Amino acid sequence: MQKLHKNLCVATVEALESIFNEQRYADKVIEQLLKSNPKWGARDRAFIAENTYEIVRWWRRLLFLADDKYADDRKYPTVVFWKALGTWLVLQDVQLPSWEEFKQVAIGKIKQNSKKEMSRAIRESVPDWLDTLGEKELNKEWDKELKASNQTAKVVLRVNTLKTTKKELVKALQELEIETASVNLVENGLVLKERQNIFKTALFKDGYFEVQDTGSQKIGEYLQIPENAKSLRVVDACAGAGGKTLHLAAMMGNKGKIIALDTESWKLEELKKRSRRAGVSIIETRLIESTKTVKRLENTADRLLLDVPCSGLGVLRRNPDAKWKLSEDFINQIRTTQAEILENYSKILKKGGLMVYATCSLLPSENEKQVEAFLEKNPDFTLISQNHLRPSEYGFDGFYMALMERK
Repeated sequence: MQKLHKNLCVATVEALESIFNEQRYADKVIEQLLKSNPKWGARDRAFIAENTYEIVRWWRRLLFLADDKYADDRKYPTVVFWKALGTWLVLQDVQLPSWEEFKQVAIGKIKQNSKKEMSRAIRESVPDWLDTLGEKELNKEWDKELKASNQTAKVVLRVNTLKTTKKELVKALQELEIETASVNLVENGLVLKERQNIFKTALFKDGYFEVQDTGSQKIGEYLQIPENAKSLRVVDACAGAGGKTLHLAAMMGNKGKIIALDTESWKLEELKKRSRRAGVSIIETRLIESTKTVKRLENTADRLLLDVPCSGLGVLRRNPDAKWKLSEDFINQIRTTQAEILENYSKILKKGGLMVYATCSLLPSENEKQVEAFLEKNPDFTLISQNHLRPSEYGFDGFYMALMERK
């Protein structure tokens, strides 16, 4: 029988309060919490991280089972988080200690409510508006995508081929008792057989690999980087912290040039740090300060990546808190932003160049519908191919990508 330690339960409740009441990102909350408590062992850290993520993932269902009157609130009293934790632990067959904090966890009520009929939104733990939108856009597919989105995300590595080979990295990880398996969908992907903290390894600190999901790696490959990239000029126009930028640099053999653009300077600073670790020297970062930044680059890129801001519905298994932070208004606004980026940034591409438009969304309105509308207004672009990577079909994060050529 698993023994509960109160300090770990308190930490989990504090993490949940930060995520829901302060609207902070789950990964940042957990990262900060674990950093501030370095004496916790691997099991303690796993308890907090895993339980926090699973409670966030199943939040609405847990409150339904707990018969909680605060189920539809946006800010919750502390007692609700203890009830959610207690309900989750009961479902895991953990015997609750007789702490004051667990007094309101009614085990009989949980079992009784678990037999009740639940709406899909409660059963799969999403807001009603999101369930309605998903069904409207994906029809019958939505049901299986919702189920797949509630699976725990796998940890996928990308081998940094500038420093090592896949075979060499597998061997080096094995020596650290870290077992991996190949990901067939991408050339240099490895999935961890068991979740563990790999960021402390010298292999990570020395830049031998990055953590990057399969679908994200596929986007880089989709841009069709030629074998000889010496004179290639690539623009990653929504680079962020640069996961895909670094992948492109590796595929280019650290030759040619990549210009990484973003509207957030801190993300570009993070990219610079990651570039140094990865041994990449061909990336130039530029902050988008105004439309002039983009205008100066018109007709200069052989390859253009538009990994646009999106709803993130394809990566809910990795970021389950996103579904509680999203709103219908945000998705409407982001569609407008996507259309503007496609229209304005596409001019960066030279004639004869290739462009990839990508999202980590499942919604057609953010994906193929955006591409269709763009192509209708821009006859000098033609669609070569498009690819939907759905969590239900291949077991990793959901992505969409469209390859276009400028005639």
